[in-house]
Amino acid sequence: MPNRVGFPSLDEMYVDMETEGYVAPEFVEGGRASKESDVYSFGIVALEIASGKRAIFNDGVKTGKLLVEWVWEQYGRGKVIAAADPRLNQNVVVEDMVRLLVVGLACAHPDYRERPSIGEAIDMLKTKAELPCVCH
Repeated sequence: MPNRVGFPSLDEMYVDMETEGYVAPEFVEGGRASKESDVYSFGIVALEIASGKRAIFNDGVKTGKLLVEWVWEQYGRGKVIAAADPRLNQNVVVEDMVRLLVVGLACAHPDYRERPSIGEAIDMLKTKAELPCVCH
């Protein structure tokens, strides 16, 4: 039953294909929203901005590929910059693009305890804080 303002209760919520790529793993497993799950979604949006891809996309081989998994693959190969939107035609400051991608990955870390706070993420983007070493 919807609550007073018309939003469904957590029991009524479901994850569809449009929102699946933005939803933190712990929310899918336990259904509890938190600051950490919001940070996860922020990370996915950062990855979308940097890559020019949607949270779930078709990579030509697989339909429904998760953007975060694809960027982790690039990062694991030591080529996170390969995840940058090719339409930018190298018209970016590489260090800034790498920063955005790494902060996106840190925020979208599969373990919510490893994610930065939103304030820490903003400080990293503003170069007021060091980039974390993100491990998947």
